Amino acid sequence: MKIVVHDTASAMFDLLHRPLEERPDALRELLSQLQSAMSAVGDLDMVQMHRMGSGFRIDREDPRYLTALSQMRDAEVWNQIENCLTAAWERLSGEVPGIRTAETVHVVLVLGDPDDDLLRVRNAGYFGMGGIPGAIQLTMWPTETSLAKIGYAAAHELHHNVRYANVVWNPLTVTVGEQVVAEGLAEAFVRELAGEQAMGPWATALSGAELDDVHEKLSAGIDVAGMQNLPAYVYGDATARSMGQQPVGLPDFAGYAGGLRIVDAHLAASGLTAARSTALPARDILTNAGVPTGA
Repeated sequence: MKIVVHDTASAMFDLLHRPLEERPDALRELLSQLQSAMSAVGDLDMVQMHRMGSGFRIDREDPRYLTALSQMRDAEVWNQIENCLTAAWERLSGEVPGIRTAETVHVVLVLGDPDDDLLRVRNAGYFGMGGIPGAIQLTMWPTETSLAKIGYAAAHELHHNVRYANVVWNPLTVTVGEQVVAEGLAEAFVRELAGEQAMGPWATALSGAELDDVHEKLSAGIDVAGMQNLPAYVYGDATARSMGQQPVGLPDFAGYAGGLRIVDAHLAASGLTAARSTALPARDILTNAGVPTGA
């Protein structure tokens, strides 16, 4: 598998020096490296996805953007991402020789919107999307946490990328169980790769009685199916409400912390690593963790 981390720093500096009316086309060109892989799930408008996904604004001038890009470049963020992905792939391919992957994975990092609460506050300035084999998109605003951990977010997304080159993901039939297992596996993989301090804040924010409650509610909803029904379980009630969906009584990003608890139980019971578990069916992991399913 070839991993290509694109030089979006230069592309964004160029874009931000263009007139506003030219910026949508420049952004579309920047994101075009992802288009081929993402076409597997339909004809997507990449600029619209950027707008909906906490990306930087292209309809107004904002002097903060160039400063933020310079900060990211000075911190060698793109090199961090490439180094973490190289280490992640060495770990995955070493533990699961011959595992199926996309031939090439294109990695695109974009600047986020500093006024977006989901990105800046609830995600500490960074997140990613990597569930479509061949494409990883990362979004960040430079914060102390994001500058230190964006490379590990890329490794998390690479785990998803490889998993879904082996496990079928269907938006009509995907279950809460699959989604929370995938998030838990990806965070456990980051921990194996670089230690607990490398994990995302979404995976470690819950503990004690609150995590016990999350585990109970996720277990009760483990067979709920359909992508439209999953946000409340994975991302929590606040995100579900923002998407016009029904809350289920869960805090922010419950599926990440709850998924990690399930995966940790699976790892303890099976003796496997998160890397070796990459392509395991969710039902096997849930069974090992003692979470009953109807599947």
